[in-house]
Amino acid sequence: MKKALKITGVILLALIVLLAGYLVYLFTSYHRIDDNQVIEPSGSAVLTSGVPAGKELQVTSWNIGFAAYTDQFSFFMDGGKYSRAFSQDAVLENMDDITAELTGFDSDFYLIQEVDIDSTRAHHVDESVILTSRLADKDSRSYTFAQNYDSPYLFYPFTKPHGKSKSGLMTFSDYSIESALRRSLPVQTDAAKIMDLDRCYVVNRIPTDSGKELVLINFHLSAYTTDPTIANQQLEVLYEDMRAEYAKGNYIICGGDFNKDLLGDSSVYFGVSKENQNWAKSFPFESVPEGFSLVAPLDERNPVPSSRNADSPWDPKTNFQITLDGFLVSDNVQIVSSRVVDTQFRYSDHNPVQLDFRLE
Repeated sequence: MKKALKITGVILLALIVLLAGYLVYLFTSYHRIDDNQVIEPSGSAVLTSGVPAGKELQVTSWNIGFAAYTDQFSFFMDGGKYSRAFSQDAVLENMDDITAELTGFDSDFYLIQEVDIDSTRAHHVDESVILTSRLADKDSRSYTFAQNYDSPYLFYPFTKPHGKSKSGLMTFSDYSIESALRRSLPVQTDAAKIMDLDRCYVVNRIPTDSGKELVLINFHLSAYTTDPTIANQQLEVLYEDMRAEYAKGNYIICGGDFNKDLLGDSSVYFGVSKENQNWAKSFPFESVPEGFSLVAPLDERNPVPSSRNADSPWDPKTNFQITLDGFLVSDNVQIVSSRVVDTQFRYSDHNPVQLDFRLE
């Protein structure tokens, strides 16, 4: 009996030491990417004369969910089963389908979020290379990549850990991107920062034929914060840059994943209750700065959500559905139309959203 107790004690002590060492690793490895990081545009846009005022143009925004979310995928942080894509081959196949969708749109601009470049969850596939080869190398587009986060190894779930994540935002343009800047967003500073990772947005500057600039901002706001004030702080930082550009007379289009309910209560439109969906907070509509409009794509005759809760494989009767993706647009940009493209969540837990517009 004494020997058994001694062995048990040694095992418990070893587990405590391992856990303590892992926690030390997590918090000492955590770092934030520098704010105001200059991003060098790449590629060669076929159109170099500047974005034309008065011409109808289109921008597509899509959170591609690190190419893991087929319609059969569920995610552990949403209450689902999986922590990684099914396999490397599954990621590559999904990227083929995602890029086929994107090239089929033939948009003038693309804003893409959750592009993994070296992550356990995406089996270390560099998705930025695949996107570049399909959207820029063949079709002569200017593009930028900004790293959103570089997380330490998350050893959970224990049977198949989520691992280390390195991911970012990509912007593609038919017109030459003159310069770009990565701006860091506020994040939690307590222990919860390990789960919500780093966050940023990218300010892409594109000349127009009117002498002003089109300021195209690509963003991905926080999803898993335990502090509800962080989301509002992130918006305020974004708004500050928007106001500054508006004061210069520039055109501003911000697109991406707000991680907020842009319809106020999406369950009204998509039929599945938001009860127990505590993360699905309504967007603070009153916060939108003067001179700007929020574009939340919705066809009330045939409403299509931009995102699904990935607590189970896709089922429109049981999955909670919501519109998290949209645009903020300055009033010198004429909004022609907007839409959610219904992909039935075959490739991501988000559908693409599109905005047709003209620069006045």
